Amino acid sequence: MKQYLRLTYLIIIATGLACTGSRRATGSKDDGKIEVVFVQVNDVYEIAPLAGGKEGGMARVATLKKQYQQANPNTFLVMAGDFLSPSVYNSLSYEGKRVRGRQMVDAMNAAGMDFVVFGNHEFDINETELQDRINESGFQWIASNTFHLVKGQTLPFEKTNISNPPPFPQTFVLRVKDADGTTAKVGFIGLTLPFNKANHVTYTDPIATAKTLYNALKDTVDAVVAITHQLVDDDIRLAKEIPWLAAILGGHEHDMRLEKAGNVYITKAHANAKSAYVVKLQINKKKRQTEVKPELKYLNETFGLDRTTNEVVQKWVSIADSNYASLGFNAKEVILQNSAPLDGREAEVRRGQTNLTALITAAMAEACPQADIVLMNAGSIRVDDILLPPLTQYDIIRTLPFGGGIREVDMKGILLQRILEAGRNNVNLGGYLQAQPVNYNAANRSWRVGNQPLDVYRTYRVAMSEFLLTGGETNLGFLTKDNPDIVKVYDAETGVDNPKADLRLAVVKFLKKK
Repeated sequence: MKQYLRLTYLIIIATGLACTGSRRATGSKDDGKIEVVFVQVNDVYEIAPLAGGKEGGMARVATLKKQYQQANPNTFLVMAGDFLSPSVYNSLSYEGKRVRGRQMVDAMNAAGMDFVVFGNHEFDINETELQDRINESGFQWIASNTFHLVKGQTLPFEKTNISNPPPFPQTFVLRVKDADGTTAKVGFIGLTLPFNKANHVTYTDPIATAKTLYNALKDTVDAVVAITHQLVDDDIRLAKEIPWLAAILGGHEHDMRLEKAGNVYITKAHANAKSAYVVKLQINKKKRQTEVKPELKYLNETFGLDRTTNEVVQKWVSIADSNYASLGFNAKEVILQNSAPLDGREAEVRRGQTNLTALITAAMAEACPQADIVLMNAGSIRVDDILLPPLTQYDIIRTLPFGGGIREVDMKGILLQRILEAGRNNVNLGGYLQAQPVNYNAANRSWRVGNQPLDVYRTYRVAMSEFLLTGGETNLGFLTKDNPDIVKVYDAETGVDNPKADLRLAVVKFLKKK
């Protein structure tokens, strides 16, 4: 990693965001004690409230920060990764370009975001789009183990729209001061799991990097906080490897986690800002001790919408609604008034059928009545949540943000069997296949299509999500139009009212008909 990685053994200490508390009262005395508050969110893909406006939304996040900031000026808003993608906005266009997370950066700027780390989904968008989002951001990025790969050279990410931009630091030092004059320094490490292997990013080992940086940082600050985007098991390992960390503010899991490894708290809020963790870090400089008190806050109707942030959110909602209308959607229309909750949780749809996946494949089958079987990669479903009725068209759009058409092909049974086996082996991955009408008998390792055993010598008409036919899905690189076992590829449908033109439209039409 050439010259830059020699800096691994140095500390890049950026000194900024110095925050001074209210004016010192007459006769007050530095007591050596100071409290710093972190309002933490993670894995946020929606800027507007969900559940009919009852929960979440960046405007509520802004309100929460301001409430704590009024009581303690040393309050900072933290995003623990995954905010640029996936999003319903990423397939939309504005001012001649794909949105690709621009709406989220705009809303985060308005909400007063202070610190962020990369999540793995920040690298879903291409290099130019990511650079645009970085240039637009008004918050501090921290990248301890994540670097920009430029023409074979490993460099820190940085802004490119200003002269002599500071590189994204591997560590950051925050200086704070309270009303009685107590000062403190809090050091940050920012870690990202090395999952997304985009060709413009490279990683160092998170644990090894954190240990090196912690050892270089620990004697210069009063506390060290890790902001991470990785599996909770890796966070627990980090806490055990560096038991003197003050706290780990984490992301990646979507279902809220509170763990404690030794004396180190690990906090992860619910995805889409349905909740936020308020983590109070109390520093006693005289005793050289720290204490952390985490509290989960559900961002529901008890929190008002911050006016400044909400204006930005509504601007983007209007932009999105115009885009959806041009694609044949009425985002606000209720299409499912009453039903059981629909399970779209990633952990469930990537290992078996749920009532939501059954609904989607049934919609595909109705859109393609001549097909013998329909297939969809579970990674198309990105809502990672349980959908509660009433459901609107927007709920379907955000469930299937990538959209894409439904393609039909005639293929030999031997290829269909190979596809089904690959999909079954992709359990817990996005390449796990949802299929209808299909059954697998584990005892004799056999497949049935409808009521008949799969016949490797027969030709089947198969309808599938468009992406599958590109060969881009995990372990399904052989599934392309050029595969010799594909007998015929039917023309793609493009009409705005044709359910085959967009998987989301197929689901909407199916629900409206039912």
